[in-house]
Amino acid sequence: MTETTKPKKDHPWLFRTYAGHSTAAKSNALYRTNLAKGQTGLSVAFDLPTQTGYDSDHVLARGEVGKVGVPVCHLGDMRTLFDQIPLEQMNTSMTINAPAPWLLSLYIAVAEEQGADISKLQGTVQNDLVKEYLSRGTYICPPKPSLTMITDVAAYTAQNLPKWNPMNVCSYHLQEAGATPEQELAFALATGIAVLDDLKGKVPAAEFPAMVGRISFFVNAGIRFVTEMCKMRAFTELWDEICRERYGIAEEKYRRFRYGVQVNSLGLTEQQPENNVYRILIEMLAVTLSKNARARAVQLPAWNEALGLPRPWDQQWSLRMQQIMAYETDLLEYGDLFDGNPVVTAKVESLKAGARQELETLDAMGGAIAAIDYMKARLVDSNAARVGNIETGETTIVGVNRWTEAEPSPLVGSDGGIMTVDPAVEADQIARLQAWRASRDAVAVAVALEQLRADAAAGKNIMPASIAAAKAGATTGEWAGVMRAVHGEYRGPTGVSRSPSNRTEGLEDIRAAVDAVSSKLGRRLKFLVGKPGLDGHSNGAEQIAFRARDCGMDITYEGIRLTPEQIVTQAAAEEVHVIGLSILSGSHLPLISEVMERMRAVGLDHIPVCVGGIIPEEDAVKLKAMGVARVYTPKDFELNRIMMDIVALATPETVAA
Repeated sequence: MTETTKPKKDHPWLFRTYAGHSTAAKSNALYRTNLAKGQTGLSVAFDLPTQTGYDSDHVLARGEVGKVGVPVCHLGDMRTLFDQIPLEQMNTSMTINAPAPWLLSLYIAVAEEQGADISKLQGTVQNDLVKEYLSRGTYICPPKPSLTMITDVAAYTAQNLPKWNPMNVCSYHLQEAGATPEQELAFALATGIAVLDDLKGKVPAAEFPAMVGRISFFVNAGIRFVTEMCKMRAFTELWDEICRERYGIAEEKYRRFRYGVQVNSLGLTEQQPENNVYRILIEMLAVTLSKNARARAVQLPAWNEALGLPRPWDQQWSLRMQQIMAYETDLLEYGDLFDGNPVVTAKVESLKAGARQELETLDAMGGAIAAIDYMKARLVDSNAARVGNIETGETTIVGVNRWTEAEPSPLVGSDGGIMTVDPAVEADQIARLQAWRASRDAVAVAVALEQLRADAAAGKNIMPASIAAAKAGATTGEWAGVMRAVHGEYRGPTGVSRSPSNRTEGLEDIRAAVDAVSSKLGRRLKFLVGKPGLDGHSNGAEQIAFRARDCGMDITYEGIRLTPEQIVTQAAAEEVHVIGLSILSGSHLPLISEVMERMRAVGLDHIPVCVGGIIPEEDAVKLKAMGVARVYTPKDFELNRIMMDIVALATPETVAA
């Protein structure tokens, strides 16, 4: 190469930040600001009511509106969300799963209003229900009809949106739920297989290879840099193998493993949060350094996500990290840096072998849809091992279980280092929703919803009827209500059995304490673990229930998505001694307040209540003022200490005091 010859640079990946909050109008302003800063694609975060198919005024939506994303109840909200953003020119990723057919219908309706050529729309709906049953919890219907809805979207896009990715197999949350690299590979690939097997009967054979090429993946990259980079190479090679051998896809372009990534949020720490910047950068390297396994789109969490909702500046900082990597370094000027490396090759082959073995197990069980309970239990076990290794120090987390002494972070200012959502947002959103219902043509909505019901019941593709309902003015809750009425509502497995495991190491003293307090109580210490509201991140609650079971407590854990009324009723019926509530969506204040009020109303205020979640210090003070006995945040990683707290709270003398 001469001095005057410059190497040709690869195009950078899409730069995205996962964003959306408060209202459609505020989220629209944020999107346009981010695009002006150099972001090249949109990644839309929806709030939990939208993700779970409820309107903003539903009882389960209380305290959740606008908290972890933007509320979209109808065409007007979607219209506002993308105001002055030409959808024909945009690449939009929507992190939506159970209501994916509905949100895509609203998106199409807005694009048509803008005069867009629908065939030119580019983007992705995540539309992966399998991982919702395993880790995220925003499911609506049972697995089989949900699979049908996934492939309805895919079949519709095959005919009408040829540039759209109809399904984004999401292994991200599998790792967040504790998956090993082999499990993440196998469970995600099994999901892709289940979708393609079902899709084969819905599109002409000649169009099937192109649809295989439209399936994309959304993965996680953790801190174990070498393993994560090798995992991505294993993903690309295994997917190519599956496409060739299982589906006979001849053209290489349709076998290409296309993925976007958000690097790991599970490993971000509340302690010494400034260290998270280094973690995020290292994790990004795993999905950008290897050209043959490089992500097509990258979105990075912000340094302060373990504290609460990132501010625009925090998101900008993560965006700048990507831009520096792409434009200031020489990374994009070279071919793959790891081809032929014996260490990398050996690690990739090891990961592939482990994933193949897991895939064989899933195939023998009937595939991913049939094996949901098995996969959930495997994830809970793997996460328990991960948590245990941190507790014992076998896994080092800087600032958490080693080198814990530190100066106060200068990045955390008077605002707590996070953005808060104005409580008035919920009332404002509900008022606009009610005005929308009052102004629409009620007869046209009823007709459209009846057609949707008839098509769903008859097994027809629901997309045309969903688009018609969107244009008529139906709401998210009404669309999901039809799906619930036709297919039924689903409660996912918890992965936590009622019988204790064989684990004894480190638990002898706690078990003795549980036995002692149980003798005083006259029966086994009964501990209720509950998740009020719509937060589906159940990992923490599962690990608490898992450990409490192993310590000899009688646990009650019915999974996610319970109302405060249901939790209090259950506590009374089962005569529990301690209640533990987990909320990670930021809705702890209104939901816990309602729980405590209901307990007082029925004479249960003598039962100690513990709360866990991403809870700022000032909110912890408010919770304790409500009567909450203990507040735990991500920094409280020592589960055995929490178990001893529960024993102490259940001790009759403590309760009497």
